[in-house]
Amino acid sequence: IRAFDGLEIHETVRKPRVGIVGEILVKFMPLANNHLVELLEAEGAEVTVPPFIGFLEYCTYDDIFKSKYLGTSVASHYMSRLILSIFDGIRKNVYAEIQKTSRFTIPENIYELSRYAENIIQLGNQSGEGWFLTGEMVDLVKSGVNNIVCIQPFGCLPNHIVGKGTIKKIKTLYPQANIVAVDYDPSASKVNQLNRIKLMLEVAREQLSDGKDCSTG
Repeated sequence: IRAFDGLEIHETVRKPRVGIVGEILVKFMPLANNHLVELLEAEGAEVTVPPFIGFLEYCTYDDIFKSKYLGTSVASHYMSRLILSIFDGIRKNVYAEIQKTSRFTIPENIYELSRYAENIIQLGNQSGEGWFLTGEMVDLVKSGVNNIVCIQPFGCLPNHIVGKGTIKKIKTLYPQANIVAVDYDPSASKVNQLNRIKLMLEVAREQLSDGKDCSTG
């Protein structure tokens, strides 16, 4: 807010929007990711963290895939669809309120995320966060959050494959994507983590100033 001749002038501050995806514990536990949300906000970013319920839906959806391709029981297929419909019912009212605003976006449902992911990675990749991690990154980019920090423990081999391993393909399909992978481990260098994040933010700011990034808050 600036004062001009006794009047208050409100200026809109353009901020790069940054999404956080990755291994479920590191993604949601501030102690495990060195308070990444606070760090990004202190650096002038608007942070988007996909909801935890998405991971639960991913775990449920996997049984549908297994029933179709791996010979597990048909009952598990229909049970999974029932559970997913219950999840949709739980958040229906919340999403209805969000749709009344222009400030928030609604994450796509798990069926749409699976369609996003299967263009890049086979849905049989279900170790760790599996194909869901790829689906979340694509969903963020398609919703205008082009800047993403993909985080995982250093020794989490599945997420290194479905996270780091798909970033190149995502960037090929979505050239505006600005993604950085960061490892978190007790022995990992915080300075190295910070440098990688700041480099990503620098690219985000350049895209913002050049008008190439519309993912602004």
